[in-house]
Amino acid sequence: MSKFKAFIFDLDGTIANTLPLCIQAFRNAISPLVQRIITDEEIVATFGPSEEGTIKALVPEQYDLALSNYLLHYEELHDQCSKPFEGMAESLEELRNKNVRLAMVTGKGPRSTEISLRRFGLEDYFEYVKTGSAAGPIKHQCIDTILSCWTDIKREQVIYVGDAPTDILACRQVGIPIAAAAWAPTASPETLLSLAPDFIFYDVKKFTEWAISVI
Repeated sequence: MSKFKAFIFDLDGTIANTLPLCIQAFRNAISPLVQRIITDEEIVATFGPSEEGTIKALVPEQYDLALSNYLLHYEELHDQCSKPFEGMAESLEELRNKNVRLAMVTGKGPRSTEISLRRFGLEDYFEYVKTGSAAGPIKHQCIDTILSCWTDIKREQVIYVGDAPTDILACRQVGIPIAAAAWAPTASPETLLSLAPDFIFYDVKKFTEWAISVI
């Protein structure tokens, strides 16, 4: 019997190097409204909720305008990250061709997720796409929802692929293994290793070779 029948992917820092794009879009959207330059540290400190949560934390009194501006800048700046990580699209294609079930669970909001998947040409690769919440991290709940939909697949046959320490914790909550993605410039391999992921990969090619071998 195959070891894994389904892969659930994160987006930012896993599919593509989109985190710098997110930070720049936040800065461009919010700085004019607060009349000062918002720092990387201020922005990153709000991560966990979706971008709607970041905006509520940084500029709640101008939420609607800031969110609209953020999405506008996110789309306009997307050429800074025009493609997924090298080999990622091919990896997804190979998994799909081998009838592996694919889904996405991301902390991003629905509109920025749609923008990135469309710009990467990956809109049709994922059976389910679950996005984040302004109220806080909900990845474990989103993963659990997908697992309940895959009634023909055992929990231990599903693996999550993500780059953040919180991804490891979410997988522990729902009882599925995780392949830690340490290939992004924004990843912290030492922090990931300290949480003892089931697997860790430092480049997409090695991940793909392994993934094909365990399906």
